[in-house]
Amino acid sequence: MIAIIGGGKMGEALLAGLLGTGHDPADVLVTEPFAERADELRARYGTAVVPAAEAAQRARTLILAIKPQDMVDLLDALAPELRSGTLVVSIAAGITTALLEKHLGGDTAVVRAMPNTPSLVGRGMTAIAGGRHTTDDQLDHAESLLRAVGDVVRVPERHMDTVTAISGSGPAYVYFIAETMIEAGVAMGMTRATAHRLVTRTIDGAAAMLNEAGEHPVVLREAVTSPGGTTAAAVRELERHGVRTAFNDALDAARERSRRLSDG
Repeated sequence: MIAIIGGGKMGEALLAGLLGTGHDPADVLVTEPFAERADELRARYGTAVVPAAEAAQRARTLILAIKPQDMVDLLDALAPELRSGTLVVSIAAGITTALLEKHLGGDTAVVRAMPNTPSLVGRGMTAIAGGRHTTDDQLDHAESLLRAVGDVVRVPERHMDTVTAISGSGPAYVYFIAETMIEAGVAMGMTRATAHRLVTRTIDGAAAMLNEAGEHPVVLREAVTSPGGTTAAAVRELERHGVRTAFNDALDAARERSRRLSDG
């Protein structure tokens, strides 16, 4: 039995992904405190919506999909209800395995996971790290569950703040670039619908080439950049305005913010 604590967007994405990859609705529980939302999830997916304490008592795997600021209170409430051998997976940003273990007590097996929002469309990227008492088999199990919404990579927990900066926050950087390119197209006289289509399909295609071509990004960029051509002129302006440095600074800022959240 699997229980998802939290029926928000990420919780629902995981629920839909698990059911879409063959899990029986009868084997998945959901906890959602808001009655209207609980009714919506129950009607849409056919799963039981139960209180968190009941979920902890019944499930062998708990996925915690709640806001970081609510995590400590939830952990303290779940601790006395957990069955022996339960695996607890947290997808809340900044919540360390040490904090999970401290509040759950004993030798509870925990996994810290950092997904990103493309999980909502089954194209997510999630990094995971196990706690002190987590076995390889339990990590395998957590990975298999999270693959329901995209790709999964294992990293040492010390890299989780970097994961947050690069992957967790990463979609926002792509949307920022897309927004800028679309607005530029509109400013140059193009309709917004056409600019949107051109930009989104270009980003989609470029991402596919990064995934499938097996080439370094520099090689792919140089293949588009003819000497003295339009792309070379554009890249020269990006370099003149320090865009590469700005991106590095932005990633550093995101990583440091994640570190502060992890430190409480």
